[in-house]
Amino acid sequence: MPTPKIPRDADNDYSTEAAAARRDFAGEQSGSSLEHVGSYSLDPATLPGNIENFSGVAQVPIGLAGPVLVDGEHARGEFFVPLATTEGTLVASYNRGMKLLHRAGGVKVTVVDDAMQRAPAFFFESARQARDFVGWLDDRLEAIREVADSTTTTGRLRDIERYVAGRFVYTRFNFTTGDAAGQNMTGKATWAAAEWIRRENPEVENYMLEAQLATDKKHSQINTLHTRGKRVVAEAAIPDALLQEHMRVTSRQLYQSRKISNQGARLSGAAANASHPANGIAAMFIATGQDAGNVAESHAALTYIELRENGDYYYSITLPSLIVATYGGGTGLATQRECLELMGCYGSDKVLKFAEIVAATVLCGEVSLGSAVVADEWVSAHDDLGRNR
Repeated sequence: MPTPKIPRDADNDYSTEAAAARRDFAGEQSGSSLEHVGSYSLDPATLPGNIENFSGVAQVPIGLAGPVLVDGEHARGEFFVPLATTEGTLVASYNRGMKLLHRAGGVKVTVVDDAMQRAPAFFFESARQARDFVGWLDDRLEAIREVADSTTTTGRLRDIERYVAGRFVYTRFNFTTGDAAGQNMTGKATWAAAEWIRRENPEVENYMLEAQLATDKKHSQINTLHTRGKRVVAEAAIPDALLQEHMRVTSRQLYQSRKISNQGARLSGAAANASHPANGIAAMFIATGQDAGNVAESHAALTYIELRENGDYYYSITLPSLIVATYGGGTGLATQRECLELMGCYGSDKVLKFAEIVAATVLCGEVSLGSAVVADEWVSAHDDLGRNR
């Protein structure tokens, strides 16, 4: 028998009729119903470039947390944060952390770096040629930059990292990408530059556009050191009295628990010595139309703590690879745009503001969960809020 084919409409594949035909086909093939998958308010005509074989939607509940008080250079003031999740207690936990840090004066947030990469490897006959190619790149950086930048209105080639291994030169083309996340943008720009390099340098045998040094959608130490996306630091000093009042823990207890956790994270080889940055990041990404696969990179985190002489608990978290956008991709879809607009973060010149709000939210979740573990309220909270009754 011929293999069943998913229906497509050559004239208008992004329509309610085409989507319904695919749902009917899926029902015939599986005997299941896609009634709720077919319930949506967005216009399928807005989806080209976002999805293929559109059949319906996955409805993920959105809860509001906040307000989070942010002292950033781009985000200043109070913000209510949409979190899309099916994990009970998550919104309540972040909300609790936001309340505490609001009382403590808010979260100070700083974006310290901005870079998105594509990482081609160039092939040579010998390691000596590979070594000499590094100097060749240095001498022609401005010409390469002109070629790369000509492919985009907002992306700009910042610099090129070079690593020689065997007869190959592994590179990282670092770009700023405006309000877009920029993976496709940097791919196109780097391809144009690599083609120019191959034409201009006869010793280049060939190249591979992505040789895994960018570690797209994977955690890596090189991105922890050199940044992928936005490198953001969120920090706060929390008085001991507020911790006892709101979290039923002392600053000294939290300080000791964090030291123990740091050692546990090192033993495990974890990508983060934080408690759960992926929770808040994933929930915000889903709500606001970010590429959910980028959670793999974005959740990497470095925490630092101090117990100050006055009893304050200082806590900072560095997100070295936070990949976010406020324009392009899924950010312009109906519900995703609404969620960005809720925070005043949709459109041009808003990406650094959004990055600061994400980092502030992550810090609030860290303090809340860490306190719940120390106060022995973690299990009871999930038991109360995280079970379907």
